[in-house]
Amino acid sequence: MPNPKPPFPAQKGLFDKPTVINNVETLAAVPLIIRNGPAWFNVHGTERSKGTKTFALTGHVANTGLVEVPFGTTLREIVYNIGGGVTNDDGTVSGEVFKAVQIGGPSGGCLTEEDLDMPLDYDNLIAKGAMVGSGGLVVMNQQSCMVQIARFFMNFTQSESCGKCVPCREGTKQMLSMLDDIIEGRGTEETFSLLEEVGNVVKKASLCGLGKTAPSPVLSTIVKFKDEYLQHIHDKKCATNNCKALSDISIDPEKCTGCTICARKCPVDAITGERKQLHYIDPELCTKCGVCNEVCRFDAIIGFN
Repeated sequence: MPNPKPPFPAQKGLFDKPTVINNVETLAAVPLIIRNGPAWFNVHGTERSKGTKTFALTGHVANTGLVEVPFGTTLREIVYNIGGGVTNDDGTVSGEVFKAVQIGGPSGGCLTEEDLDMPLDYDNLIAKGAMVGSGGLVVMNQQSCMVQIARFFMNFTQSESCGKCVPCREGTKQMLSMLDDIIEGRGTEETFSLLEEVGNVVKKASLCGLGKTAPSPVLSTIVKFKDEYLQHIHDKKCATNNCKALSDISIDPEKCTGCTICARKCPVDAITGERKQLHYIDPELCTKCGVCNEVCRFDAIIGFN
């Protein structure tokens, strides 16, 4: 369980003795540095961030996996030269446009296209509201809803909270609730302002590293994708159609064959139409469950990503 600091672990840790806490990646480099000397290690990296870093490259990118690169390597090199470029939702590479990366693990911040040529090191990432962290690097294409992305990571960190300190325990819970309100069409300007305010309180007042960094995905998307939040709040729309509650579901008259399968499978009987005739969805009855989209063989349902 986390404790108030100071004293820090290096002063008083396990058995009340000075304690070193490092991750496996750091400890794995120690024998090599001892064997070969610091000059060997310092050949790679930048002036203030020496050596290499292993990133777990995933998301909308052609080549996923563990990628070890020198500090100072740019996002563009990692995503395009090593990762093979941004993919569509089906995994194909066909000119899909880069939107963002979430870097540093579940509590890392998001970077945008303007950051693609920034050398990755500790200082640059912190200045951008992100961090090196555990080295997670999630690539997102233009079909990604950044409000949903923020909610996804907040849900994870909230569930991982040990619950000892009030700012993290209650703050992350309230942030998750506010994100749900925005995604489900109940969000207001007050919700948006309060979300940012609570995020900053959690960041400053939490006892441990998890709580202090948990708001980062939310706070960074608020800064870099404010328009998406406001579209959800003011227009009650999600441009990517990832938020079902904000989607207008309809049937494409050019693609509908009148096969009736959507009407037969709809659990609330919201779809009507004669066989071999255009079908219609009643917006008053539709619960946006997505069953029609799943069973349609002609891609005729509009409004789902």
